[in-house]
Amino acid sequence: MNESLLRELVPTVIGVLVRRGADFAAAEDAVQDALVEAVRVWPDDPPRDPQGWLVTVAWRKFLDAARADTSRRHREVRVEGEPMPGPGEAVDDTLQLYFLCAHPSLTPASAVALTLRAVGGLTTRQIAQAYLVPEATMAQRISRAKRTVSGVRFDQPGDVVTVLRVLYLVFNEGYSGDVDLAAEAIRLTRQLAAKTNHEEVAGLLALMLLHHARRTARTGPDGRLVPLAEQDRSLWNTRLIAEGVDVLQAALARDRLGEFQAQAAIAALHADARTAEETDWVQIVEWYDELVRLTDNPVARLNRAVAVGEADGPRAGLAALAELDPALPRHTAAAAYLHERDGDPVTAARLYAEAARSAPNLPERDHLTRQAARLNAQLRS
Repeated sequence: MNESLLRELVPTVIGVLVRRGADFAAAEDAVQDALVEAVRVWPDDPPRDPQGWLVTVAWRKFLDAARADTSRRHREVRVEGEPMPGPGEAVDDTLQLYFLCAHPSLTPASAVALTLRAVGGLTTRQIAQAYLVPEATMAQRISRAKRTVSGVRFDQPGDVVTVLRVLYLVFNEGYSGDVDLAAEAIRLTRQLAAKTNHEEVAGLLALMLLHHARRTARTGPDGRLVPLAEQDRSLWNTRLIAEGVDVLQAALARDRLGEFQAQAAIAALHADARTAEETDWVQIVEWYDELVRLTDNPVARLNRAVAVGEADGPRAGLAALAELDPALPRHTAAAAYLHERDGDPVTAARLYAEAARSAPNLPERDHLTRQAARLNAQLRS
């Protein structure tokens, strides 16, 4: 198979899809899926017209994705802007699809990736960003998952833990990304909580509710990102906070702590503070210690370093941050914040500008750029 030919054909095929009505991002994603299919098929059955083959397969991939997205959006319009309290409605086929994609023949990572792509409506690029891996790696993972389940019977649905991981990632993309999936993720988690007594289901539901309660305050009227410490807390949804805290307390009472309960406890401590200055950072660090013990997740360690900087001073936070991989997403932004707190605006401004260049989305990039500009203006005055 001629890999250089494949690379040469990519811009042309994307252009064909765009002229047929696909937006550029969707065309890119469809062509990526077609390339993965070509890698699988061409060695044994090379096409006589490689460009025509890629166009046909990519267009079919685009149409499949568009139909899946339309179906998802039809489900979402049934959900009001603010999730209703209490148990979810009768379980629909969406939650069942989540369980079926979490098939025992797949590794948990592959099951999550496949479900996000096939049911959640996320692009390969968005899933790769959530997993902190290159897009090509994720495309191959999803393709392998599709091949694995293509010949099996779905009479052994996956486990709750894998479905929870999928719902968590879907909610995160809806909460911070450019695809609004947060309300749908909450709706499905309510359904799951209504049919199972799993304490981590309750923990995830509490976490979602507590984060969703702050959503209105996360952006200003001009669309700018508003950091947690600067948010207008009168805009927080107290009904969702109260429900989230109640759900969390019931889960913690079972004394079987899991990562979602620990994350929800951290969110509850933020929600409980009437002002940013009243935040109980000592308790938050303790909960991050529990979360790191449970998961050893590098992102949790990064967030813990920032919390240590609030509880014990920026020098302590920088020391904790120094133990982590500098390539970790948002590591540079965290370092910039802690250096500013430590009275080093020169280093902070440089790091804010550096972090802006690698920000995962436009609002975050704009926020970091403004932070750098603010400090540079102060230095010049």
